[in-house]
Amino acid sequence: MKQTMKQHLPLKPALVLLAGFLYVAPLAAQEFVSARIACGPWIQAAGETEFTVVWKTTTDAVVWVEVAPDDGSHFYACERPKYYESVYGRRPVGDLHTVRITGLAPGTAYRYRLYQQALLLNAGNRRMVFGEAFGNDLLQQRHYTVTTLDAARPECRFSMLNDIHGDDSLFRKLTADVGALNNHFMIFNGDMLSQIESTQQIVDGYLKTAGQRFAPFLPLFAVRGNHEHRGAASYDYMRYFPTATGQPYYTFRHGPAFFIALDCGEDKPDSDIRYYGLALTDRLREEQADWLRKVVASDAFKEAPVKIVILHMPPAWKANHWHGMREIARLFMPILNDAGIDLMLCGHLHRYLFLDKGDANNRFPILVNANRTRLDAVVDPQEIRLSVVDADGKTLHTHRLSRTAKYLAH
Repeated sequence: MKQTMKQHLPLKPALVLLAGFLYVAPLAAQEFVSARIACGPWIQAAGETEFTVVWKTTTDAVVWVEVAPDDGSHFYACERPKYYESVYGRRPVGDLHTVRITGLAPGTAYRYRLYQQALLLNAGNRRMVFGEAFGNDLLQQRHYTVTTLDAARPECRFSMLNDIHGDDSLFRKLTADVGALNNHFMIFNGDMLSQIESTQQIVDGYLKTAGQRFAPFLPLFAVRGNHEHRGAASYDYMRYFPTATGQPYYTFRHGPAFFIALDCGEDKPDSDIRYYGLALTDRLREEQADWLRKVVASDAFKEAPVKIVILHMPPAWKANHWHGMREIARLFMPILNDAGIDLMLCGHLHRYLFLDKGDANNRFPILVNANRTRLDAVVDPQEIRLSVVDADGKTLHTHRLSRTAKYLAH
């Protein structure tokens, strides 16, 4: 018996070794996994003293952003401040990342660098192991730069797209020459997808191309159309496009213009069978109307020389218009008509339309951009200049909206 026990004694160290091997095997199998940028970055919730960077990584990771003024110094001239992704006091692990950068100066250009560390081992409460930190290579690649908004700027330049419904090839054509426009930001005015069944549709439909073309450098202001309310992954929309208010409606100021971005809700009544009893957009519009009254009463709104509304669906002006447009006319237009609005920018109709004052019970012009064109705008305190451009770069319509005279259309 004693001999038998002695024969089995050497098994204990072997079992310990085996257990250790099994514990670290997942780590060894993943030791070469590294987190890289899968999509983006794109700039959200930009203001005069802050902006938010959003991007996707190829695997679950923890991230941070390093920021430096674009002052001619090398990024490695000194240690740059780090901004960490934070959710309720913890650094989250995932593949979609949102980092808010604060404490900045208005109208100032900043360089930024993304860092990500892949999660190699997640042993619950026992241990989490992360890989090497990878940042975009400042020696081999163009660094990312972005300029904060500035209310003191004499003019404001931007472009707007809408209703492409996930047609990335069309998106590429419409944005081919955006870099030559000297824009300050971009607007996505709804229905960029037909519905959101997976977040990968957002990436493939337009966001990856945006990240390659302009989104790392130009702030992007997105509003939901009625189609962004639909699909199993529609709840994730706001994670990809966070706003300064944390709501799908918000405001921002750049140059002489104060912008109000509104959520149009659905086009049919919430009780429609297509919404499976999940839609509450009638309530959302009521909620926005209460918020809108406070916005137009604010000093920030009143002090701005120019006021512009961004809204996917225009207000109804005919008896055969659908429920959503009729609710916009009922709830939003009485407030906006008394607020001194200079312009409303819409989409939804899949055709170009310019509604002059009074055409739709409106006291301000409404431009409806088509689904296959881009709107370019230049705003100064005296006038708003608008151009509608097709996918071949041909200018189809132009408008000059004077704040002291009737608009001139061509």
